[in-house]
Amino acid sequence: MIRNLIRGIITLLFGAVGFYLNHILISLDFFQTFGWNGSPVWTYAIMSILFGIIGFLVAPSSIRSFISLMRWMDSRLTKVPTNDLMGGAIGGIIGLIIASLFSNSFISIKFFGPLLAVLISLFVGYLGLTIGMKRKEDVLGFLNFFPKFRDRGDKSEKTDKQKDSKEVKISRSRESVSYKILDTSVIIDGRIADIVKTGFLEGVLLIPSFVLEELRHIADSSDLLKRNRGRRGLDILNQISKETIIKVHIHEQDFEDINEVDSKLVRLGQVLGAPLLTNDYNLNKVAELQGVKVLNINELANALKPIVLPGEEMLVQVMKEGKEPGQGVAYLDDGTMIVVDMGRRYMGQNVLVLVTSVLQTAAGRMIFAKPKTSLEKKTMGLRSTDEVNAIG
Repeated sequence: MIRNLIRGIITLLFGAVGFYLNHILISLDFFQTFGWNGSPVWTYAIMSILFGIIGFLVAPSSIRSFISLMRWMDSRLTKVPTNDLMGGAIGGIIGLIIASLFSNSFISIKFFGPLLAVLISLFVGYLGLTIGMKRKEDVLGFLNFFPKFRDRGDKSEKTDKQKDSKEVKISRSRESVSYKILDTSVIIDGRIADIVKTGFLEGVLLIPSFVLEELRHIADSSDLLKRNRGRRGLDILNQISKETIIKVHIHEQDFEDINEVDSKLVRLGQVLGAPLLTNDYNLNKVAELQGVKVLNINELANALKPIVLPGEEMLVQVMKEGKEPGQGVAYLDDGTMIVVDMGRRYMGQNVLVLVTSVLQTAAGRMIFAKPKTSLEKKTMGLRSTDEVNAIG
């Protein structure tokens, strides 16, 4: 309703502009030069209707532009201190007063006079505004001679100081709270619940609303595997929020201009200055490229695995065959794979092996070893041949 009313007002204003422009053209005998000898009523009507139609068509875009301009001005003015606003307002008023004195001498000029008066008012008013904001101390100092303005100035300074102290307190409170943002993969993985129980994580676990929405979609999936993973993730969240001491908050902020959940997580990490808890390799790399700290659960698990050096002995059970002929594969309790050379014959048995080398890959750590009995046989064979050579 209000938009339609404003649109009608704009249409009438454009019609009035057409009427006034027709009046100027008639006074300049513009139509007579083209051979028009008709009644001026028709020109008034045509110009008013033509400009009214233009105003009716231009009104929606003009309203949107005006609203966006007002929002922009509001966002800028809220950041400007009170002293700057007062100095700018006083300077602008003085500039308009001076402009009105100058513009009176230009109004009498035919056709261009009113336009020059408007331009001079805009220029001098803006000049007074900028000078008033830059020399605000001098302007407000002059007003301090009056008792009322002196009291207002003191109050404005107090309010500015209170605002600054509040902003400092808010920033300090944000810094004191250490947020950790959880992504979907780390929730479904489940190991985060055990890590939280140990007490190694501090602060607040932040769960974005769009991550919860993604978990809900996975839990409602028609695929059985996805549905089980989604339900497991929701169970893990309930377990963390109920059984652990650490606080869990649901963050409602969403970024509607971004579609992908990973991109939203990176943007949220940038806004809050908080690290991401994940085990997603791709999200890890993208977040690091954009300056967001990442806490990767897989990297933590690899760091906690026991260090094995070449030459150490260990007792393992050969579980299956390896890719190469004669190889066997065993596993440690933490899932580290051990490739046992010539270990196929010991499949299903516990065998004492000697570590020969350790390989660190992106997927984890691999250990290469050989059965100790085969190494002892080799050494015994070498000793016997050396004795024969010595006797012979």
